[in-house]
Amino acid sequence: MAITAQMVKQLREHTGAGMMECKKALQEADGNTNAAIEVLRKRGLAQADRKAGRTAAEGAIVITLSNDRTQGAMVEVNCETDFVAADPHFKAFTQRVALQILEQAPADLATLMGLALEGESEDTVESVQKSLIARLGENIQIRRFVRYQSDTGLISSYLHGSRIGVLLEMEGGDAKLARDVCMHIAASRPLCLDQAAVPADVLEKEREILTAQAQSSGKPAQIVDKMVAGRLDKWLGEITLLGQPFVKDSEQSVGALLDRANARVLRFSRHEVGEGIEKKQTNFAEEVEAQVKGS
Repeated sequence: MAITAQMVKQLREHTGAGMMECKKALQEADGNTNAAIEVLRKRGLAQADRKAGRTAAEGAIVITLSNDRTQGAMVEVNCETDFVAADPHFKAFTQRVALQILEQAPADLATLMGLALEGESEDTVESVQKSLIARLGENIQIRRFVRYQSDTGLISSYLHGSRIGVLLEMEGGDAKLARDVCMHIAASRPLCLDQAAVPADVLEKEREILTAQAQSSGKPAQIVDKMVAGRLDKWLGEITLLGQPFVKDSEQSVGALLDRANARVLRFSRHEVGEGIEKKQTNFAEEVEAQVKGS
């Protein structure tokens, strides 16, 4: 069957695949559009499997809240380059995933990947993700998400561009205070809410380090103990939200700010695109040479 330009155009509009890929798929399917779509989907799955091992440390943080601000979801979706992170198809996918998390409350990432994506009659989040990999040519991964629901307070959020996101649950206070605290978290990177939330092994490790430093001073044991206690309190103030100086007024701590407003932070999450992912360093000339040899 002769493959016309109109057939190729229609398939390309439907799938987003390249012109030559559409033409080859139609030839393989003897001009049957539905069969050609299946061909492209199978190739897309194969491409996604091949690209799954490639480092994806760029991407976006997306947050969505319910209208009454009692529920909120935040998700990090990664890709390989900031160019793809700015692509409208990538952005649309991340928004739909965030909405799915908010509305369906999946228990974990595996459950999320198996959900039918909003706006798709049959396709799951995973199948749409793999189709997007085929369309954009990069490894794309949903890395992590959090979902909050508050019965007694409100959910607030802050996005710094699309690279840093904060989700927070707070009782008391008002929307402005909650947003200010979110902005503080984005800027100051607290590790825990308060001293009680610091993991015991982390606390003990820091105590060991501070003790070794103090002992090297040669001071008496009782002085060393006081030095360690003072330095440990200072460190705890630096890593806990309630102990940190408030970014808009360093004369008071976040804890004091909340106390004045009769407010209480119940929990928070801070996500930054690519944090903790080791980026592979490549030589551009060598990468191009390898691609030429591979082709």
